Amino acid sequence: MFDIVKFGRELSRLRRQADMTQCEVADKLNLSHQAVSKYERGESFPDISVIVLIADLFNVSIDELINSGTPSPGESGILKSVVYGKNNASDYNASDIVNLAPILKPSILEDLSQKLEGQGIDIKYIVSLAEYLNDESVEKLIKNASYDGLEPDLLEKLIPILDYNSKVSILQKILDGQLDWHLLKILWRYDGCNRSQIEAAVVFGVLPDDVLTYMREELF
Repeated sequence: MFDIVKFGRELSRLRRQADMTQCEVADKLNLSHQAVSKYERGESFPDISVIVLIADLFNVSIDELINSGTPSPGESGILKSVVYGKNNASDYNASDIVNLAPILKPSILEDLSQKLEGQGIDIKYIVSLAEYLNDESVEKLIKNASYDGLEPDLLEKLIPILDYNSKVSILQKILDGQLDWHLLKILWRYDGCNRSQIEAAVVFGVLPDDVLTYMREELF
């Protein structure tokens, strides 16, 4: 996982090697010295455009700067693609984007998420990305998400951001036997179930009788 603390240490080393103060570096980068200080302490990460300026200032390659944070190969590829403005959508991995989410601008994440839409992103990653994306982007990801292995605790976190169609999609996967019927307990609490459809599924043996028992307990 990309380590902004290690990146900060490298930035500090480059500055000291160049015999410059934080204020001098800040002036060159058109930043406040507080911003440079936070970068060096690993409390924040520079904007991608600033990475380019830092590389020029200290006469090092962008690759060298990025690699100082010991990113995974996927994270490194994403950061370099963003810096160089390349579109390598097929190379993007959801877990790498999730790891980088805290240090990337929302606008960059929006762009990366669009590239994930057609890949059927695992639903667990959407929960992690939701706090960094706008509602529209989250909804688009959900529409094309893969729900394989969806667990109750994950659905509990996800359900507040699910739209009606997404809930219907989960219900259908339960009826098709692709997901555990126990997830119905959560959907039911959030109005994600059609009572008549559930009753019919029990009658035809698609769902166990325990489902109706649960529904009655919830109603009364």
